[in-house]
Amino acid sequence: QVQLVESGGGLVQAGGSLRLSCAASGRTVSDYVMGWFRQAPGKEREFVAAINWNGRITRYADSVKGRFTISRDNAESTVYLRMNSLKPEDTAEYYCAVQKRPYGNLWSTQSDFGSWGQGTQVTVSS
Repeated sequence: QVQLVESGGGLVQAGGSLRLSCAASGRTVSDYVMGWFRQAPGKEREFVAAINWNGRITRYADSVKGRFTISRDNAESTVYLRMNSLKPEDTAEYYCAVQKRPYGNLWSTQSDFGSWGQGTQVTVSS
């Protein structure tokens, strides 16, 4: 079983930047799609970004495209989410997750992600 720990959240003004990190332990994740999701109060958890096993293919939600960048360092078993030009509507709890099976599809649904972190809060003030 893999454990995921997110960090890097915080309070930032609109237009600012943050970089979230997600460190994996317990087993290797280098062969797995990893993703970032977020959940705002009163809303369902939604997809933010995903990255394939070698980091060469990425996918983003339309709402963050051009502002957020997902990357990974397999040697460090860590995935990152760089968030620029933050908006108040980006305020949410951010979660990272790893798919259940190796070499998966970036367009898979949330149900294909088997392990989740505890989340890190991002708050963007206007």
